[in-house]
Amino acid sequence: MKQSRLPRTLIAGIALLAAIVLAVLIIPLLSPYDPTAEDISSMLQPPSFAHPFGTDQLGRDLLVRVAAAGRVDLALMVGVELLPFVIGTLAGLIAGYYGGWPNRIITLFSDALIAFPFYLLVAVVAFVTGTGITGIFLTFLIMGWIIFARTVKGATASLAEEEWVESARVMGFSNTSILLRQMLPNVLSQAVIVLVSDMVALLVAIVTLGYLGLGVTPPTPDWGTMIADGQSFLATRWWVSTLPGAAVVLVGIALALIGDGLNDARRRA
Repeated sequence: MKQSRLPRTLIAGIALLAAIVLAVLIIPLLSPYDPTAEDISSMLQPPSFAHPFGTDQLGRDLLVRVAAAGRVDLALMVGVELLPFVIGTLAGLIAGYYGGWPNRIITLFSDALIAFPFYLLVAVVAFVTGTGITGIFLTFLIMGWIIFARTVKGATASLAEEEWVESARVMGFSNTSILLRQMLPNVLSQAVIVLVSDMVALLVAIVTLGYLGLGVTPPTPDWGTMIADGQSFLATRWWVSTLPGAAVVLVGIALALIGDGLNDARRRA
């Protein structure tokens, strides 16, 4: 029997993430409950047939709230990563290929931002823009590109010393053509692996900000806010905080498996 060329960890991670995404998309459509509708008569009910995940302190169905929060947090996780990924990859290509003053400027700028405490920056942005999605987006736009720039810069600098690069210059290829058509395809796989791994840290940060009250604003469901809301009931009503937390863990496991699988696939190539 022919074995799959894809690493098993990659297949398992994709399957788990696909199942999670499918669940968060379908459950709110099929559920009879509104994720924000309060029902005091049903408050803090344990998991049952009517409420598979139980209810929270306001009588809201936790299954549909966990799914609705997943829609918000996963969409935010992906959306926030895209622009920093593009900016960081381009900055890394330029710094690694040209070296010199472009490298010094990009390195100095990234080092200055890294020295700034992340959650202090969150507080400053939240003070200026208010809590919510805008503050999260701006914060990660400011900080998120750095890890991609550093990864791509190292890989590009190594490739820039290869003979084929000099041959391409002699043949008349422009620097832009070499960067986008030759360098980028060779370093993109490393950047994508970093992207998947960074999504785990980003999701944890989004949930943490929600827990601290600096993230997604109520009444929009958010895993971090749900965990915070249930912490006072943790000893007696474990499901209120535990089940949203379990959703975060499952997404983290899926992304970690995908990252490991992509890394294995890259080594095999």
